Amino acid sequence: MKALLDRARSFKRRVDFESGEYQRLAEGQYPEALFITCSDSRVIPALITGARPGEIFELRNAGNIVPPHGGQGASGEAATIEYALEVLGVQDIVVCGHSHCGAMGALKSGDDLSALPGVDAWLQLARPRLAPVLDGDVADPRMPDVSQLNVVNQLAALRSYPSARRRLDTGRLRLHGWYYEVDTGRVQELDEDGLFRVHAA
Repeated sequence: MKALLDRARSFKRRVDFESGEYQRLAEGQYPEALFITCSDSRVIPALITGARPGEIFELRNAGNIVPPHGGQGASGEAATIEYALEVLGVQDIVVCGHSHCGAMGALKSGDDLSALPGVDAWLQLARPRLAPVLDGDVADPRMPDVSQLNVVNQLAALRSYPSARRRLDTGRLRLHGWYYEVDTGRVQELDEDGLFRVHAA
Protein backbone atom coordinates (compact mmCIF):
# COMPACT_ATOMS: atom_id res chain seq x y z
CA MET A 1 0.00 0.00 0.00
CA LYS A 2 2.87 2.39 0.73
CA ALA A 3 4.05 2.24 -2.90
CA LEU A 4 0.54 2.99 -4.16
CA LEU A 5 0.20 5.87 -1.73
CA ASP A 6 3.59 7.30 -2.67
CA ARG A 7 2.73 7.19 -6.37
CA ALA A 8 -0.64 8.86 -5.69
CA ARG A 9 1.07 11.62 -3.74
CA SER A 10 3.57 12.21 -6.53
CA PHE A 11 1.04 11.93 -9.38
CA LYS A 12 0.83 15.67 -9.97
CA ARG A 13 4.62 15.83 -10.31
CA ARG A 14 4.76 12.87 -12.70
CA VAL A 15 2.11 14.13 -15.12
CA ASP A 16 2.18 17.28 -17.23
CA PHE A 17 -0.92 19.11 -16.07
CA GLU A 18 0.25 22.24 -17.89
CA SER A 19 -0.18 20.70 -21.35
CA GLY A 20 -3.91 21.43 -21.44
CA GLU A 21 -4.94 17.78 -21.80
CA TYR A 22 -6.28 17.57 -18.27
CA GLN A 23 -7.96 20.96 -18.55
CA ARG A 24 -9.87 19.63 -21.57
CA LEU A 25 -10.80 16.49 -19.62
CA ALA A 26 -12.23 18.67 -16.86
CA GLU A 27 -14.65 20.16 -19.41
CA GLY A 28 -16.23 16.80 -20.24
CA GLN A 29 -15.63 13.24 -21.35
CA TYR A 30 -16.04 11.83 -24.83
CA PRO A 31 -14.89 8.20 -24.65
CA GLU A 32 -14.70 6.16 -27.82
CA ALA A 33 -15.86 2.90 -26.27
CA LEU A 34 -17.40 1.22 -23.27
CA PHE A 35 -14.99 -1.47 -22.06
CA ILE A 36 -16.64 -4.21 -19.98
CA THR A 37 -14.20 -6.51 -18.25
CA CYS A 38 -13.41 -8.37 -15.06
CA SER A 39 -12.37 -6.75 -11.79
CA ASP A 40 -9.28 -8.98 -11.81
CA SER A 41 -6.25 -6.88 -10.88
CA ARG A 42 -4.22 -8.43 -13.71
CA VAL A 43 -6.55 -7.05 -16.38
CA ILE A 44 -5.90 -3.34 -16.95
CA PRO A 45 -7.91 -1.95 -19.88
CA ALA A 46 -5.80 1.18 -20.40
CA LEU A 47 -2.61 -0.88 -20.36
CA ILE A 48 -3.98 -3.44 -22.82
CA THR A 49 -5.40 -0.86 -25.23
CA GLY A 50 -2.91 1.93 -24.69
CA ALA A 51 -5.84 4.24 -23.98
CA ARG A 52 -5.21 7.76 -22.74
CA PRO A 53 -7.39 9.36 -20.05
CA GLY A 54 -10.85 10.02 -21.44
CA GLU A 55 -10.70 7.44 -24.25
CA ILE A 56 -12.53 4.48 -22.67
CA PHE A 57 -15.46 4.26 -20.26
CA GLU A 58 -14.98 1.24 -18.00
CA LEU A 59 -17.38 -1.24 -16.42
CA ARG A 60 -15.68 -3.86 -14.26
CA ASN A 61 -17.09 -6.64 -12.14
CA ALA A 62 -16.38 -10.24 -11.20
CA GLY A 63 -16.52 -12.27 -14.40
CA ASN A 64 -17.35 -9.34 -16.76
CA ILE A 65 -21.05 -10.21 -16.41
CA VAL A 66 -23.84 -8.15 -18.00
CA PRO A 67 -27.10 -8.70 -16.10
CA PRO A 68 -30.10 -9.23 -18.39
CA HIS A 69 -32.14 -6.10 -18.97
CA GLY A 70 -35.06 -5.68 -16.62
CA GLY A 71 -33.57 -7.53 -13.68
CA GLN A 72 -34.85 -6.82 -10.21
CA GLY A 73 -33.56 -3.81 -8.32
CA ALA A 74 -30.96 -1.21 -9.14
CA SER A 75 -27.90 -2.32 -11.08
CA GLY A 76 -24.63 -0.47 -11.46
CA GLU A 77 -24.04 -2.41 -14.67
CA ALA A 78 -27.37 -1.37 -16.19
CA ALA A 79 -26.80 2.25 -15.13
CA THR A 80 -23.32 2.30 -16.66
CA ILE A 81 -24.49 0.78 -19.96
CA GLU A 82 -27.43 3.19 -20.14
CA TYR A 83 -25.23 6.20 -19.41
CA ALA A 84 -22.57 5.13 -21.90
CA LEU A 85 -25.13 4.81 -24.68
CA GLU A 86 -27.69 7.51 -23.92
CA VAL A 87 -25.44 10.26 -22.54
CA LEU A 88 -21.91 9.60 -23.79
CA GLY A 89 -23.01 8.16 -27.12
CA VAL A 90 -20.33 5.49 -27.34
CA GLN A 91 -20.41 3.64 -30.65
CA ASP A 92 -18.41 0.59 -29.61
CA ILE A 93 -18.72 -1.79 -26.67
CA VAL A 94 -16.03 -4.34 -25.88
CA VAL A 95 -16.70 -7.31 -23.61
CA CYS A 96 -13.30 -8.63 -22.60
CA GLY A 97 -12.94 -11.95 -20.80
CA HIS A 98 -9.57 -13.29 -19.73
CA SER A 99 -7.55 -16.36 -18.95
CA HIS A 100 -7.05 -17.63 -15.40
CA CYS A 101 -10.32 -15.95 -14.32
CA GLY A 102 -11.27 -16.70 -10.71
CA ALA A 103 -14.99 -16.26 -11.37
CA MET A 104 -14.98 -18.62 -14.33
CA GLY A 105 -12.73 -21.01 -12.40
CA ALA A 106 -15.21 -21.16 -9.52
CA LEU A 107 -17.99 -22.03 -11.95
CA LYS A 108 -15.90 -24.62 -13.78
CA SER A 109 -14.72 -26.38 -10.62
CA GLY A 110 -18.10 -26.20 -8.90
CA ASP A 111 -16.64 -24.50 -5.83
CA ASP A 112 -18.77 -24.34 -2.70
CA LEU A 113 -19.53 -20.63 -2.46
CA SER A 114 -21.86 -20.80 0.54
CA ALA A 115 -19.41 -18.67 2.54
CA LEU A 116 -19.56 -16.06 -0.26
CA PRO A 117 -23.30 -15.59 -0.81
CA GLY A 118 -22.85 -12.37 -2.77
CA VAL A 119 -20.38 -13.98 -5.14
CA ASP A 120 -22.58 -17.07 -5.47
CA ALA A 121 -25.67 -15.01 -6.32
CA TRP A 122 -23.72 -12.93 -8.83
CA LEU A 123 -22.26 -15.96 -10.62
CA GLN A 124 -25.74 -17.48 -10.87
CA LEU A 125 -26.36 -14.94 -13.61
CA ALA A 126 -23.72 -16.59 -15.78
CA ARG A 127 -23.96 -20.24 -14.71
CA PRO A 128 -26.99 -21.50 -16.74
CA ARG A 129 -25.72 -20.42 -20.15
CA LEU A 130 -22.25 -21.80 -19.39
CA ALA A 131 -23.59 -25.26 -18.52
CA PRO A 132 -22.34 -26.86 -21.79
CA VAL A 133 -18.71 -26.18 -20.84
CA LEU A 134 -18.82 -26.58 -17.07
CA ASP A 135 -18.63 -30.39 -16.96
CA GLY A 136 -15.27 -32.09 -16.62
CA ASP A 137 -11.94 -31.29 -15.04
CA VAL A 138 -10.07 -28.03 -15.40
CA ALA A 139 -7.46 -29.35 -17.84
CA ASP A 140 -6.29 -25.91 -18.95
CA PRO A 141 -6.02 -23.26 -16.21
CA ARG A 142 -6.58 -20.59 -18.84
CA MET A 143 -10.10 -22.02 -19.39
CA PRO A 144 -10.54 -20.48 -22.84
CA ASP A 145 -13.73 -22.46 -23.49
CA VAL A 146 -15.46 -21.10 -20.38
CA SER A 147 -14.21 -17.51 -20.59
CA GLN A 148 -14.84 -17.22 -24.32
CA LEU A 149 -18.38 -18.62 -24.12
CA ASN A 150 -19.00 -16.23 -21.26
CA VAL A 151 -17.99 -13.32 -23.51
CA VAL A 152 -20.43 -14.52 -26.19
CA ASN A 153 -23.18 -14.82 -23.59
CA GLN A 154 -22.57 -11.33 -22.22
CA LEU A 155 -22.71 -9.86 -25.72
CA ALA A 156 -26.11 -11.54 -26.08
CA ALA A 157 -27.18 -10.02 -22.76
CA LEU A 158 -26.16 -6.57 -24.03
CA ARG A 159 -28.50 -7.02 -26.98
CA SER A 160 -31.39 -7.31 -24.50
CA TYR A 161 -30.96 -3.63 -23.55
CA PRO A 162 -33.37 -1.46 -25.58
CA SER A 163 -30.85 1.37 -25.91
CA ALA A 164 -28.28 -1.07 -27.33
CA ARG A 165 -30.77 -2.83 -29.59
CA ARG A 166 -31.96 0.47 -31.12
CA ARG A 167 -28.42 1.49 -31.93
CA LEU A 168 -27.51 -1.92 -33.31
CA ASP A 169 -30.57 -1.86 -35.56
CA THR A 170 -29.59 1.53 -36.98
CA GLY A 171 -25.87 0.79 -37.29
CA ARG A 172 -24.86 3.23 -34.57
CA LEU A 173 -23.33 0.60 -32.29
CA ARG A 174 -20.75 -2.15 -32.76
CA LEU A 175 -20.18 -4.97 -30.26
CA HIS A 176 -16.79 -6.64 -29.84
CA GLY A 177 -15.77 -9.77 -27.96
CA TRP A 178 -12.20 -10.12 -26.71
CA TYR A 179 -10.30 -12.77 -24.78
CA TYR A 180 -7.12 -11.59 -23.06
CA GLU A 181 -4.41 -14.07 -22.05
CA VAL A 182 -2.83 -12.93 -18.80
CA ASP A 183 0.33 -15.00 -19.25
CA THR A 184 1.08 -14.05 -22.87
CA GLY A 185 -0.56 -10.64 -23.36
CA ARG A 186 -2.32 -11.90 -26.50
CA VAL A 187 -5.74 -10.50 -27.32
CA GLN A 188 -8.05 -12.73 -29.32
CA GLU A 189 -11.02 -11.16 -31.08
CA LEU A 190 -14.38 -12.79 -31.72
CA ASP A 191 -14.95 -13.13 -35.45
CA GLU A 192 -18.26 -13.37 -37.29
CA ASP A 193 -17.91 -17.15 -37.47
CA GLY A 194 -17.99 -17.36 -33.67
CA LEU A 195 -14.30 -18.17 -33.21
CA PHE A 196 -11.73 -16.16 -31.28
CA ARG A 197 -8.57 -15.32 -33.21
CA VAL A 198 -5.43 -13.22 -32.80
CA HIS A 199 -5.34 -10.52 -35.46
CA ALA A 200 -2.20 -8.84 -36.71
CA ALA A 201 -1.64 -5.29 -35.50
